[in-house]
Amino acid sequence: MTQIKAPAERAASLTATNAVSTINDVARLAGVSIKTVSRVMNNEPNVREETRAKVKEAAGLLHYRPNLLARSLAGSRSFLLCLLYHNPVPTYINNMHQGVIDRCRQNGYHLLAEPQDLQGGDLERSIAGLLATVRLDGVILTPPLCDMAVVMQTIEAAAVPYVRVSPFLYPGRTAAVRMDEAGAAREATQYLLNKGHRDIGFIMGHPEHGGTHLRYQGYVSAMRDAGIEPRAEWIKQGYFNFESGVEAGKAYFSAEKRPTAIFSSNDDMAFGLMSVAQQMGIRIPDDISIIGFDDTPGCTLIWPHLTTIRQPILDMAYAAADILLSRTTGEDDGPAMNDIVREMPFTLIERDSVRAR
Repeated sequence: MTQIKAPAERAASLTATNAVSTINDVARLAGVSIKTVSRVMNNEPNVREETRAKVKEAAGLLHYRPNLLARSLAGSRSFLLCLLYHNPVPTYINNMHQGVIDRCRQNGYHLLAEPQDLQGGDLERSIAGLLATVRLDGVILTPPLCDMAVVMQTIEAAAVPYVRVSPFLYPGRTAAVRMDEAGAAREATQYLLNKGHRDIGFIMGHPEHGGTHLRYQGYVSAMRDAGIEPRAEWIKQGYFNFESGVEAGKAYFSAEKRPTAIFSSNDDMAFGLMSVAQQMGIRIPDDISIIGFDDTPGCTLIWPHLTTIRQPILDMAYAAADILLSRTTGEDDGPAMNDIVREMPFTLIERDSVRAR
């Protein structure tokens, strides 16, 4: 009498003679076709949940991992997305990486992250060379690349789908994921006004980033709605980095008259501002209230903890990858790519760096 082996025993017998399990092994163990295994591994729709569970169990028992190159050669997909970026804030890029990777893993995709040098003079050649060398299923652009016509033209010439994160220019050119940055800055400024502040300074971000202008618009809008014209000498140019926050702080705190509150266009500049205040014996929030933008981890590592706008960077990155993968895998056949805009919510996080006047 022949004894039927349990799944684990069958898996052990299959792997005993194979150094690396194959898709054929998974199909035999699960009792399904190779095509079904492929559909499950690619997370494609229209597979019964019972069958999907059986295939995943078999793949787990066999420690099976799909071969990316083989999958690419066998079909029309490369299983690669690319993130193109140039940003001075490490936490922003780290969150972008993680958000895209989280979504990619659901479909067995991988992320290629490519920093770009805007000062090198060969941006177009660099991106064109990448697209000619590496087969990609989609590209994600972050500021300021998402607003550069030469970048978009190069990607469009290669016929690769792409999604822009936080674009400012060329609305409707392709799919976009954004947050209402002007609305967020307006709410942050209104928060200071509601606390009784009228003398409110503002540190602008890097002039090449669209978010800089949107956040400034929100600040000016809230001030003027309150009947207050922003003072030009209290608006400082920053570059989204700690050092420019330090420079702004020196200018503010060495002046004969200074604002009672300062809104910084990002947290890193707010940290620089706070360091100067503390070095000069200016108490936060007793002498000066400070509010930031982004809600980076440093907000709760410094003291006082920084009140700020939480920008859902990880969720925005996830959404950008989702747009590309939903189209690539056939999960979404909705509107054209240039009609897709996903807006993510912001949150004002109240902590300890602001007090009422």
